[in-house]
Amino acid sequence: MINLTTPDKGLYEQDLALWFANTITQLKTGDFEQIDIKHLVEEIEGLAGRDRRELQNRLKVLLAHLLKRIYVDSSYDFRGWENTIREQRDELLVLLEQSPSLKSYFSEVFDNAWQRALTDVRANYPEVIFPDKWHFDRDVETILTGEFLCNQL
Repeated sequence: MINLTTPDKGLYEQDLALWFANTITQLKTGDFEQIDIKHLVEEIEGLAGRDRRELQNRLKVLLAHLLKRIYVDSSYDFRGWENTIREQRDELLVLLEQSPSLKSYFSEVFDNAWQRALTDVRANYPEVIFPDKWHFDRDVETILTGEFLCNQL
């Protein structure tokens, strides 16, 4: 039977790296009775949350740079914005390849990421008129591969 108490609670609080090493060893050797289930569950939940936060933050950065590239007339900055767009797309593709189930989360967080991106670019470029709504397709593939130009509006 698995022990639901926390035998390594002190270790978890004192040395997280050693706690991880011990927990991995316990899992590999099948020593399930000694596993600190409570903290193991917390860590796994944290990993799941980390991927969702990463997706949302990368989407926000991507949308902000797409907005700048489309609406801000600053050819001096285009290359940097385009590099950031490529980098965020690449990292999002890797994240979605590793965790395909996050594709459904992508559409859930799009509006929040859009609003955060819009707030940022409006604060940094008050003279530029940005649209209140995203005028392009919102599906994952389009966001991660599409070309967005002003004349498409």
